[in-house]
Amino acid sequence: MAEDGTSASNGDGRGDAGGMETLIALAERWRLLVIGPFAIGVAVLGATYLVTPTFTARTAFLPPQQQQSAAASALASLGGLSSLVGGAAQRTPADQYVALVLSTTLADRLVDKYKLLEVYDKDWRQDARKELAKHTRAVAGKRDGLIVIEVDDTSPQRAAAMANSYVEELRELTNRLALTEAQQRRMLFEGHLQRARDGLAKAQQVLQASGFNQDSLKAEPKAAAEGYARLKAEITTNEARLETLRRNLTDQAPEVQQLAAGLSVLRGQLSRVEATAGGGSSADYVSKYREFKYQEVLFELFSRQYELARVDESREGLLQVVDKAQAPEKKSWPPRALLAVAGTVGGFMLLLAYVLGTHHWRRSASDPAGARQVERLRAALARR
Repeated sequence: MAEDGTSASNGDGRGDAGGMETLIALAERWRLLVIGPFAIGVAVLGATYLVTPTFTARTAFLPPQQQQSAAASALASLGGLSSLVGGAAQRTPADQYVALVLSTTLADRLVDKYKLLEVYDKDWRQDARKELAKHTRAVAGKRDGLIVIEVDDTSPQRAAAMANSYVEELRELTNRLALTEAQQRRMLFEGHLQRARDGLAKAQQVLQASGFNQDSLKAEPKAAAEGYARLKAEITTNEARLETLRRNLTDQAPEVQQLAAGLSVLRGQLSRVEATAGGGSSADYVSKYREFKYQEVLFELFSRQYELARVDESREGLLQVVDKAQAPEKKSWPPRALLAVAGTVGGFMLLLAYVLGTHHWRRSASDPAGARQVERLRAALARR
């Protein structure tokens, strides 16, 4: 028992002695531990003045608010099953505009507009584009719906101008693209309207060449021809609506099936009307007159659909700038005070490790067993 107590006492004694020696070593090097970190912090602070300051300009805008499309209405009607159909993570219109902001098209326009090849000292356009991407951030707010664009540059005026240019270039790009449902419908009916206008002019020329006059108009079955034309035009416009629905919905959707069934009924009626047409020159004139009335009614229907799509597109609005970028007055990088504090703390940790490391190295070298280990370590390092 006595031996155990003696050993424990000696162990505690060696532990207390070791802790005291460590404190003594720290006390002996207190100037290094106090003045050293302060000097490192001052050096880091001075080095920050050698770094070219960076300024960050910020702009925020509100993207067009889209109306609920047929596809969104169909998904909403499914209730809880909509997550199984569309997935939990669906891209929002704001995400789409963020992708356009960071697109290659907009980057190339800013590279050319602000001569970023010279600003970034790059020889290749793709390198300037990558450098611009490093200095640009676009984020879509989840709650407020705002899209924020931040641009970093060494010139505060250029940073603000580039941030505002992103919005201007995006506005021009979206005017050429069909992003919203109303824009897609407008472009679709615009194409149909142009073709209907050309068809109407051609049918009018053919009808006039056949000897059309007011007297023959009274002698022909005008009401039947107009009914045939309206029926055929209704089929064509419904086919255009079906094409629009199929861009957003599948063929199994109730809206698509209902419109397709209605088209089948209309086509059957058209076939019966065509089967009852007479022959001879009168029938040839009637067919030309029918074609003319068909193109005329078709032009009216597509004109109406085109105007409705334009009204919907105007309701959705344009890009609305909430905060226009201003030339920043304060730099965003480097944060001198933060770097100085970090340099001071880091320097203290390094110097503390150095003092403790040298202290334990000397203790090990003074102990016979430790001295042998030190020699083995030196020999191993020498062999390397």
